Amino acid sequence: MLSFRKHVIIVIGSFLIAMGTNFFLVPHKVLDGGVIGIALIANYVFDLHIGFVIILCSIPMFIAAWMLNREIFYNSLSGMLISSFVIDLLSPLQTDFLRFFAPDVIISAPIGGALIGAGLGLMLRNDASTGGTDLLAHFLARYLPLNVGVIILLMDAVIIGFGGVLLSGSTFAYSILTIVAGGFTTGMITQKRWFGKRRI
Repeated sequence: MLSFRKHVIIVIGSFLIAMGTNFFLVPHKVLDGGVIGIALIANYVFDLHIGFVIILCSIPMFIAAWMLNREIFYNSLSGMLISSFVIDLLSPLQTDFLRFFAPDVIISAPIGGALIGAGLGLMLRNDASTGGTDLLAHFLARYLPLNVGVIILLMDAVIIGFGGVLLSGSTFAYSILTIVAGGFTTGMITQKRWFGKRRI
């Protein structure tokens, strides 16, 4: 069972992810990597709820996690469910937010990526996650001669490339900004924990 502290961290991280997604990416039809990116494509093309699609796409990966690694399953399930719920919870507030603060897409893309990266990094720093393609990459790394980070990067490239074909070339370009900002922010937050452990 997850501790109360970890649940609080997951909720905070989920709100950061939801804010980055709803307030900065969705208004400009910009993509992120991973399952969030797949859910954004489904939202832009079919008008489906982002959180709902995240849950649907995560089901096969969580079944695999249940069978192969129960610890990863428990650490990721709450993060996935809570973040999906909060993303859809904040979705109706997009119009109100944009009424007061509506930056250009070249500013929104990295801000959205940084917020999502901060939310993910906060969870990872506390041994939680949203699952998604990170789970898939973890399992694929067992059978492929590739680092988990490289597998995630390749999957992200495929997702935003596919989205760029479906939507527009500018979507692909701005989505790269999102992924770079998100990766940098996640790295900075998780790196602090690594350095802290190293000093002990």
